[in-house]
Amino acid sequence: MTLQPRFVGQKLLAATSQQPQHTLELYIDYVCPFSAKLFNTFYTSVKPVIIQKYQQKLQVIFRQHIQPWHPSSTLTHEAGAAVLKIAPDKFWEFSAALFSHQKEFFDVSVVNETRNDTYQRLAKIAATVGVDEHEMIDLLRISEAIGDGQLNSGNKVTNDIKLMVKSNRIIGVHVSPTVYFNGVEEPNISSSFTATQWEQWLAMNVA
Repeated sequence: MTLQPRFVGQKLLAATSQQPQHTLELYIDYVCPFSAKLFNTFYTSVKPVIIQKYQQKLQVIFRQHIQPWHPSSTLTHEAGAAVLKIAPDKFWEFSAALFSHQKEFFDVSVVNETRNDTYQRLAKIAATVGVDEHEMIDLLRISEAIGDGQLNSGNKVTNDIKLMVKSNRIIGVHVSPTVYFNGVEEPNISSSFTATQWEQWLAMNVA
């Protein structure tokens, strides 16, 4: 599936002089422990291999996949959408930082705070990787003023979240993480994939 231009930061690597032959898509939820396991292995151990050996052949896309039974999932992905607006080149780095704080956004960790308070904490994490904290809050904050009577208008990234959810629904992704390779689900890749298994898979499918 093609990538919305506004979400270009979800690509792992900047565009090369030639279009890569293959596309790997990682459908990941920020508050899913299995997503964290896959992402952490990929980001720390597999990313360097791709840059070294496969950069001209493979593009990797992080597809944000909200799991709505965790209410904070939407809030964390809104933060990801805000980073894509402010500093798209920081998206993967922000994602790594957020996964390192993942448990701080589990159900029990957010149950007694307001939505805007959760946004404040997410903005502080973004600031650790060089994203402007005040810009983050401006995009995420829900106004408490009634104003013209709009009580359910969302925030400044709501429309981006709608696009992400719609595109995921079109292809029917449910489980997180889910991996697609060249437009087809790749069931052999799971959250338990080791760095060695990743290298073997890449050698077989991309080299």
